[in-house]
Amino acid sequence: MKHISAKLMCIAAGMMVLLFTNGCKKYLDQQPITELGPEKVFTDVPNTLKALSGVYSRLVGDQGYGIRLSLYYPLDNDEMQGPTGNPDNDRRDIARYIATAGNAQLERPFNQLFQGIEYANICIDNIPKMAMYDNGSENEKKQLRRMYGEALALRAQFYFEAIRNWGDLPKHFQPAYAQAAGEPFPTQTDRDTLYGQLLSDLKTAADLVPWRNEVTTIGDPVDERLTKGAIKALRARIALFRGGYSLRKDATMKRGADYLTYYQIAKDECNDIIGSGQHNLNPSFRALWKDQVCAHAVSDPQGELMFQASGIGLTGAEDTKLGYYNGPRVNNLGNSSVNPLSTYLYLFDSTDQRRDVTIAHYFTTVTGTRTGQAITNMNDGKFRRDWITNPVISPTSAVQYFSLKWQIIRYADVLLMFAEAENEINGPTASAYNALNMVRRRGYGKPMTTPDAAVDIPSGLSKTDFFKALVRERALELGGEGIRKYDLIRWNLLATALAETKANLLKMSTNTVMTNPTYMAGYPPYCLSTTLPTFMYYINNTTSDNNNMGGLWFNSLYKTAPGTTPAGTTRVNWVRAEINTVALARYATGYTVGKSELLPFPNAALGANTNLKQNPNY
Repeated sequence: MKHISAKLMCIAAGMMVLLFTNGCKKYLDQQPITELGPEKVFTDVPNTLKALSGVYSRLVGDQGYGIRLSLYYPLDNDEMQGPTGNPDNDRRDIARYIATAGNAQLERPFNQLFQGIEYANICIDNIPKMAMYDNGSENEKKQLRRMYGEALALRAQFYFEAIRNWGDLPKHFQPAYAQAAGEPFPTQTDRDTLYGQLLSDLKTAADLVPWRNEVTTIGDPVDERLTKGAIKALRARIALFRGGYSLRKDATMKRGADYLTYYQIAKDECNDIIGSGQHNLNPSFRALWKDQVCAHAVSDPQGELMFQASGIGLTGAEDTKLGYYNGPRVNNLGNSSVNPLSTYLYLFDSTDQRRDVTIAHYFTTVTGTRTGQAITNMNDGKFRRDWITNPVISPTSAVQYFSLKWQIIRYADVLLMFAEAENEINGPTASAYNALNMVRRRGYGKPMTTPDAAVDIPSGLSKTDFFKALVRERALELGGEGIRKYDLIRWNLLATALAETKANLLKMSTNTVMTNPTYMAGYPPYCLSTTLPTFMYYINNTTSDNNNMGGLWFNSLYKTAPGTTPAGTTRVNWVRAEINTVALARYATGYTVGKSELLPFPNAALGANTNLKQNPNY
């Protein structure tokens, strides 16, 4: 990698400072410190916190989870697809698996991830050297140890994101000013070795960072910084990837023979989080997204939102375009560029409340009324402009940055990771069922700790069938959160999922009964039908964002549509040939087994380090 001087890195790392005013969860603000080297920055807790905030800042912005890492790279999968339009050597090509090394959207996100690694390395190198680290007051020592642990965890997150997109990478676990003296152009290191370092670092970090309810006891305010639960959850996630499949240099998908070792790590970490009582599910899936995330809520009573990438400043450097690039349009403002697949819509049970949160069927006019959209023009719904409050975004405002927080890890994911790891190691035990069914019950609006035969996954499944139920449940719970494509890769199911989704899209377009997938539990039986509506009729002048009949829609999503337009409604196309010509025609068109599981290294990175070798078949 290119050499970056220590002085310049410290200047950059100090450019962002956290706002902890009145406990408000504002996160990043621009407040430069003077041009000081590390010996001046790492002198006390406040200045060290400024340097650490610079590390956090690399999570967001246009090149981070502000848009590219969150909304470009995770598409297409079996839930969502990317934007309409012709191939562009840009965002559309990434979603369609036809990106080349010259794609305009690869270089800067790649660089920002390594910039985040470098910023973290500077903190990791310098914090333990501070006199205060061993000789300060008890609170100062605990605060500095926490920051050291956070830097280790943030470096792990940046590395993890880079590995799951590009595979084997150069080893960069010391600041550039130290690495330049020994190996300025490092060769690629096998990802298993890198994962091993990250897992070790996260084990160290978890011991240094307090639990959520211990933050104030060390003199820190309650804010969005990482706590022990989040770090353990990240370690569990990385362990599952270490134990999963990935595309290797010989262009084959492989996982190590020791994969169960890493499932055990994931299980243990998730079990610790569950047993701690520090994190729980918000009782309402809708409230979690509408009243918590989109409302810029300043507190999270349940602690479900464990690891968030949060922006501020209304610019491409530190904010996010969540709710503008994706989600339903308001007054025709926004890109609505992430589109749920019709096959995904009908994977939801009709009473699953997650459906109408994850998928929005409408655009909103300047007066607040909703206009129903064709099935090929649905939008993802967890980040939506018309739900934003605190402050409300005017329907006539052309602003594109809303400071919504990208959710990296939620507690629901912890429960599902536990269920997956437990099943892989021991089969579908009672604890695996309970973890999965807690998530499922919340999705149906049921009491989470009370068994409910109407919605619970029934007992008695084989290990294989429980896994298939888990694969489906992760789609229903985590849809649109940038997780699905990478899950399918680590399970070695991406090729199967894309092929079977394409087949069912084609069947829907010709009014042919879909086929249940082989890789996950199937559709509700009433969705396997030739009586799904060919048209939907939305109620004129409705302000409802409920996708059910009597809310937005006049007719049922599951029954034959009226032959003529009912009074007071407007017709849109539904299960028709357009599913083929509009959706399927652009869906994962370039996917190639043994290639598309990774992105190509950008040309600029290959030029900067000639020891970096391109990924297979690019």
